[in-house]
Amino acid sequence: MPELAPNGAPATSIAKVLVIDDSAVARGLMTRWVEEDKDLHLVGSAVDGEQGLKKAQDLKPDLIVLDVEMPKMDGLAALPLLLKTVPTAKVVMASTLTRRGGEVTIRALSMGAADYAPKPQAGRLAGAEEFRRDLLAKLKALAPRPIPPVPTQRDIPASPAAPAARSAPPASAPAAPSAPVRRPMPASAKAPPRTPGQRHACKPEIIAIGSSTGGPQALRDVAAAFTADLRAPIVIAQHMPALFTKILAEHLSKACPLRCKEAEDGERLTGGGLYIAPGDFHMTVRKDAAGYYAVLDQTPPINFCRPAVDPLFQSVAEATGGRSLGIILTGMGHDGREGCRHLRNAGGTILAQDEATSVVWGMPGAVAEAGLADEILPLAKIGAGIAQRAKNGM
Repeated sequence: MPELAPNGAPATSIAKVLVIDDSAVARGLMTRWVEEDKDLHLVGSAVDGEQGLKKAQDLKPDLIVLDVEMPKMDGLAALPLLLKTVPTAKVVMASTLTRRGGEVTIRALSMGAADYAPKPQAGRLAGAEEFRRDLLAKLKALAPRPIPPVPTQRDIPASPAAPAARSAPPASAPAAPSAPVRRPMPASAKAPPRTPGQRHACKPEIIAIGSSTGGPQALRDVAAAFTADLRAPIVIAQHMPALFTKILAEHLSKACPLRCKEAEDGERLTGGGLYIAPGDFHMTVRKDAAGYYAVLDQTPPINFCRPAVDPLFQSVAEATGGRSLGIILTGMGHDGREGCRHLRNAGGTILAQDEATSVVWGMPGAVAEAGLADEILPLAKIGAGIAQRAKNGM
């Protein structure tokens, strides 16, 4: 029985994990890693999608690690059935770092998978420390959070000066909310108003977007609102490994009329173009007499990421003098917060995705709670918000 807090609610909430992988080596390692982590609870494992579906129905896991290539029923075939069987579960795809692995992963994310963890080839799994760290971090970021209890009258200490409580509340007293209680937004989340001199009202010269967990599908949804006459170059840092970012660019090309591609070192950034930082490279933006161009480098990871959002946004702030628009989408961690600070201090405008529509409200939450977001919007409104500001000014 779980330990109870004073108000009767469980003091802790440990996420239940189901691992589905046909490789005995990979399955054994992943189950051991989960068992060793105090914040996760392994409820079972399965050798293919068919067996995994039966176990998911019985065990009702919070989190599912799903391999892609399996006999009987592979990961793509199992994914929609798992989500139908356990609608509240978050699925992390365990994908190999290959062209096919990348294509299947992007497709799985569009079908409802919450995230992915790049899995090394079977012969290298024994020493896959990076895979272990990545997988466990993503599972814990996606784990359900306990809903804070609604305080009762006895939970609230009486003030010495307060009058005695009446025996019955007035007829107009609101009922306790039945919906899940969300974490209240701190007052600092609302960015302080700025005078016209503090914020550029012109059209943005560069639009910068940062995203991580849940980002590929969020980017697709945002890009679907873009039109061919959007003239500001769009630069994106999405936390993804090499090869996967190229495949992401190809998928975004199908979602919008812009030219979507991986950026190249020294490439000119032109209107109507959407440029994604290649996996394993930081991307920054520079300006010379001929205009803006991209610079790629492999300097050390920032916020444990390469590409990282912070250096991209900081460079955009410097290159444009703040005449830019920054957007932070769903993602774990706080990458992008300091870049947004640079961009906003230079006079740029910041939009952040709201908590309700984020897979993980880490990155946008960090920006919002630091008071750096000019607007906090649901995902469905972000694409149109970008397009409007690109055409009419910030």
